Amino acid sequence: MTKFATIAGIQLEQNVNLAKYTAARMGGDADLFYMAKTDSTTEQLAEVIQTAWQADIPVRVIGGGANILISDKGFRGLVIVNRLANIQFGDWHDGRTVSATGGTGILRFARACASHNLTGMEWAVGVPGTIGGAVVNNAGAHGGDMSDSVADVVVLDADNGAQLYTNADLDYDYRHSILKSRDDKRFIVLLATFTLPYGNPDTILQKMDKYNAYRKQTQPAGASLGSIFKNPEGDYAGRLIESSDLKGYRIGGVKVSEVHANFFVNDASATASEYYGLIQHVQQTVFDKHGVSLELEIELIGDWA
Repeated sequence: MTKFATIAGIQLEQNVNLAKYTAARMGGDADLFYMAKTDSTTEQLAEVIQTAWQADIPVRVIGGGANILISDKGFRGLVIVNRLANIQFGDWHDGRTVSATGGTGILRFARACASHNLTGMEWAVGVPGTIGGAVVNNAGAHGGDMSDSVADVVVLDADNGAQLYTNADLDYDYRHSILKSRDDKRFIVLLATFTLPYGNPDTILQKMDKYNAYRKQTQPAGASLGSIFKNPEGDYAGRLIESSDLKGYRIGGVKVSEVHANFFVNDASATASEYYGLIQHVQQTVFDKHGVSLELEIELIGDWA
């Protein structure tokens, strides 16, 4: 029987397994759990997270569950799955043409932009995750990323309330933002506004079809977190892993993909500890053979002691 707790007048589930909310289908339980769905409101979401912060309850926000590895021990605190999705189009100041709430799926957003003949998000077709996570991680593919089109972002901060970050404030770099560098994680992306220009609809769809076909050809199917490591400057993590003879290398139920070596695939039986063990083995092997320290693109959540 599901157990509930109440915060800010809203029921939270207790002891919820997080595996089904992650792209790799693994991870332990959260003490407290809240899902902000499309029929939720931004005010409800804000009230839940602010009340938890005020009570000194650790909070982690996840969206589509990509790019995160949750410990088998789970998370001691409140996990919020943000699926609150809303997209608005308009012709606003300084070229702003579309906005989306943080829980909006980035693939859904890319398709909606295409349907309105807005160009600049074609690279996101097939990319997992949500707008909030993409903003924080400066997600990208095919030579494009969020920094190219984000105008400003509304961030709810535990200490300072709602804050507006401009593109310059976010200090974007390769898979980096000033938000990602924060260790406290006491914030949530509520809304992002974009400057996407109008383009030729046929050209937009052709790009999306091309990128989608390429992704299917070069990335493995199955339960994966996406790219595990950032590309080192002037090189590719996948090339370094492959040249270290690690394609197909397995620990328990997880292996280095034979399709793309920077993807690790769970065969449905892997534990998070096995996944992390494979990460550490690959890092050590690549360093021993190439002298390169691979930096994680994914984020570790929970206790990894």
